[in-house]
Amino acid sequence: MDFVNVEFNEGIACITIDNQKKLNALNAQILDELESIFLDMAKKTDIRAVMITGAGEKSFAAGADISQFPSLTPEEAFAFAKRGQAVFSLIESSPKPVIAAVNGFALGGGCELALACHLRYASENAMFGQPEVKLGVIAGYGGTQRLPRLIGSGRALDLLLSGRMVTATEAKQMGLVNDVFSPSELLPKIEEIIQVILAQGSQAQAFTLKAVYEGAGRPIAQGLEVEAAAFRDAFKTEDRVEGATAFLEHRAPEFKNR
Repeated sequence: MDFVNVEFNEGIACITIDNQKKLNALNAQILDELESIFLDMAKKTDIRAVMITGAGEKSFAAGADISQFPSLTPEEAFAFAKRGQAVFSLIESSPKPVIAAVNGFALGGGCELALACHLRYASENAMFGQPEVKLGVIAGYGGTQRLPRLIGSGRALDLLLSGRMVTATEAKQMGLVNDVFSPSELLPKIEEIIQVILAQGSQAQAFTLKAVYEGAGRPIAQGLEVEAAAFRDAFKTEDRVEGATAFLEHRAPEFKNR
């Protein structure tokens, strides 16, 4: 891997995008490397949570590599958007919780990458935005779809139509990020959060993610059907017996994650 590093530590995969000369701007190779990592992790039963961050102190991911934009044909632009969408949808569909540690600029494709993660935490120096309209184009890696679903169409259009950036504090107020920490506290705090996640049943978490994302955007009746099916499937696992038994015996559960 040339631009994306991954370290595995006690059930956690820590992914770092390292393209610091361009503020960790996303290019085709980074998308390929992210795809490869997530496809590989799907086979690893010992990996139960994923954290994505950017190398250095300035940027999480500053967007796509704009240098190629002037020469793209409409057909190439369509393929460009579809490629980014496919990789980010792969991340979003992960049955393992994916947490974005936003340690600086998260602009354009970088913001869209954060949106594809299940949870987002930011350092106080983080900045978020979808500045594509300033280039005469639009967000193409899922920003026009995930952002309104997360923070509402009014707030999303404020960012998508103006191209303005918002601070981590404003992003938290909008619901774009779950919490904000000082730069030095960001990773330690996320590690604490991940430890809480790891203490729970991974099968139940996978079914929860499935229910939330498959039910999103559907009429409530259809969403409830998705939920009921996931609830049913959770009862096929060994962990649900251990969870209920531990509760009744007033002890911590010892999940086997199966």
